[in-house]
Amino acid sequence: MRRLFPVTDPTAERDLAGTDREWSLAELAAAYAYPEPDARQGAWLRANMVSTLDGAAQHDGRSQPISSAADMRIFGTLRALADVVIAGAETVRREGYRPARARAEFAELRQAAGQGPAPVIAVVSASLELDFSLPLFTSPLVPTLVLTGAAAAPERVAAAEKAGARVVIAGDGVGVDPARAVRALAGLGHTRLLTEGGPRLLGQFVAAGVLDELCLTVSPMLTAGDAQRIAGGPPVEVPRRYLLASLLEEEGFLFGRYRRD
Repeated sequence: MRRLFPVTDPTAERDLAGTDREWSLAELAAAYAYPEPDARQGAWLRANMVSTLDGAAQHDGRSQPISSAADMRIFGTLRALADVVIAGAETVRREGYRPARARAEFAELRQAAGQGPAPVIAVVSASLELDFSLPLFTSPLVPTLVLTGAAAAPERVAAAEKAGARVVIAGDGVGVDPARAVRALAGLGHTRLLTEGGPRLLGQFVAAGVLDELCLTVSPMLTAGDAQRIAGGPPVEVPRRYLLASLLEEEGFLFGRYRRD
């Protein structure tokens, strides 16, 4: 792993000079530490996504084929730093989400930050058409949250709660209001938010103007085809500007961190 930007200390300058090594989890945790929560919404929402050189966020419907060992180390680190991991229902189904696990190497860091042993998984679903018999709902280390709208079918709400999930209403109709979802999570004490998509959910956060930070892995691969980009949905009226905060590299993969301007 090499730091390409910013270069502000002797270690980074040495890495730029060609000394390439695997960073420790402590170094990655320091590099991706959360800033203070956004004052407007009471939380800091970051996204973590991967994209090929030609803009594909998936291959054959999943992100794993375009990932790497370094990308997975950062993926695990970002989860370990978060209070809650937010994912859309389709991503949960496609990627086979399981409960977040406690990792001994991050236990001290999480305890010092006043966090529980593992991040909460929060599933965004308008229909609640989820398999509530899965371990994600029946046997998580910390109860899974389900974000939905006030018009969700009562029988599906009951099924979620019976499985052990906590249902959080974050919309007046059948869907979820992204800004309200962020505020609802902050109200539960979750201020370090991480979304892993998918593209439709990330697009909703972008359109609502509540995404504070994007951690983007650029994979040195080409896939062609018609796979989705990292964010989908209706376009915003004016492109939103983000500033490059840091850039790391390993084996041709670029790991950028962009913050809201």
